[in-house]
Amino acid sequence: MKKIKVGVSSCLLGNNVRYNGQHQLDHFIRDTLGQWCDFIPVCPEVECGLPVPRESMRLVGDVNNPRLMTGKTGIDHTEKMKNWIDRKLPELKEEDLVAFIFKTKSPSSGMRKIKIYNDQGERISFNGIGIFARTFMERFPDIPVEDEGRLCDPRLREQFIETIFVLQRWREAVKDGSVKAVVDFHSRHKYTFMAHSPEKLKELGKLTAQGGALDPGELIKQYRTVLHELLKVQKDRKKNYNVILHIMGYFKKDLRPDEKEELLREAQLYYDGISPVIVPLTLLKHYTLKYNEPYLKEQYYLNPHPAELGLLNHV
Repeated sequence: MKKIKVGVSSCLLGNNVRYNGQHQLDHFIRDTLGQWCDFIPVCPEVECGLPVPRESMRLVGDVNNPRLMTGKTGIDHTEKMKNWIDRKLPELKEEDLVAFIFKTKSPSSGMRKIKIYNDQGERISFNGIGIFARTFMERFPDIPVEDEGRLCDPRLREQFIETIFVLQRWREAVKDGSVKAVVDFHSRHKYTFMAHSPEKLKELGKLTAQGGALDPGELIKQYRTVLHELLKVQKDRKKNYNVILHIMGYFKKDLRPDEKEELLREAQLYYDGISPVIVPLTLLKHYTLKYNEPYLKEQYYLNPHPAELGLLNHV
């Protein structure tokens, strides 16, 4: 698989572009995730023409349409920023990004809970969105986004990274524009999708079942729409547990009584929140190879992303 193209706030890659001339290097993003991603660094403040270092800024006024002001001198950089955004977004569209990682708490790039002030310097809200982040998310609603703060949560981190790997595989699968490519993609992600949303899985199943009656381009378009909706649905222990039991069904004629007991015990320990999902999944992968189940060997649910990322060890 080709490297995944991801936009990222430049300071998170170790570039000295912050207002104080420093960076905010995130080693997991740059050094670990970077092994599988090509990053497109973006710093709205520097790219719109502001110097390094510079006076810190904040959002002022209307929560839904704030101004970008310097904190002490009250200089308004809103139009400068918006003019740059108007030029930058078409460039980012050409980059064909799979995802974007924003800098948390930034008045330009923060995607949630940014402080909003009034003209007297008093905080009036904690529900602002950075000017660049807001416009990016409005222009590209199907591009998954996160900030590095939320990626500290193991579940959110795993879900986000699983999503970008699924979307990269989707893009590569449908390059030839064939119905067969959609069917193959769907088949290999069946249990991944079941862990997100059994209902959306059924929608996708109906689309693939009638794929021969649809124009391939229309099938790809409709499938992509539902796929994006599905990937936004959070996985949880109950749905994962259900998938684990479904996969166990492939071994009902093969497992010895002690093997079945061990697998059920580990699945229950996961469901009860005592052990991470990697434990029952490791057993399922072992039995898939031991009993040579070809369909399961192709299921991305058992290998959703590189093991080196260690994402399933904590969820």
